[in-house]
Amino acid sequence: MRYLIIGLGIYGSNLAKDLTDMGHEVIGADRSPTIVDSIKEYISTAYILDSTDEAALSGLPLTGVDLVIVAIGENFGASIKTVAILKKLGVKHIYARAADDLHYAILEGLQIDRIITPEQRAARDLSMEMALGHHARVMNVTPDVYTMRFEAPDIFIGSAYARLQIEKDYGMRLIAAFRPADKKNLLGVSSLNLEPIDLTQAEVAQGDILLCFGSRQSFLKLMAHCS
Repeated sequence: MRYLIIGLGIYGSNLAKDLTDMGHEVIGADRSPTIVDSIKEYISTAYILDSTDEAALSGLPLTGVDLVIVAIGENFGASIKTVAILKKLGVKHIYARAADDLHYAILEGLQIDRIITPEQRAARDLSMEMALGHHARVMNVTPDVYTMRFEAPDIFIGSAYARLQIEKDYGMRLIAAFRPADKKNLLGVSSLNLEPIDLTQAEVAQGDILLCFGSRQSFLKLMAHCS
């Protein structure tokens, strides 16, 4: 796919690099010559321009991309004006980053495809990981649906996996479970591997890692029960 990212700060530039690494074509634009110079080798094309200038913005290949992402976060006014101009120019698919609730509300009024809140999402995910311990890893699937990997809580230890009532009690689904196992390579160096567990046969053991799917509220309910 072909993407245009407007605003190449920390968030925008990292997004541009990740999309490029995934094989997509990325065009970038920012008002800072220094920022554009630092990223131009990583993406297809980079423009220096003020995105609040309609004439300058209309010079970008807006009709030749699948999606325009306005990654401007700190400059509230520039973000809103850029999105408004893109709408005026007939751009069909727009994502935009919101820095706070007011910014989000105004972008909602502009009726774009998606509003991105990376800081809020990262903070929410980290808080959930911290609550579940150092083994926890969270991935947000939709605004309120997660997959989460975490160490089996003490209340599960000794129970048969087949008899756990996770969905009934907490509203989440157990997708898989893994058991840590030490393995040595040809040089005798040990490494920790996670071996899949047969959920139809095994009991939950200390240190088992669970992979579950559910809402944020379902995970909070489990944490409250475990505390």
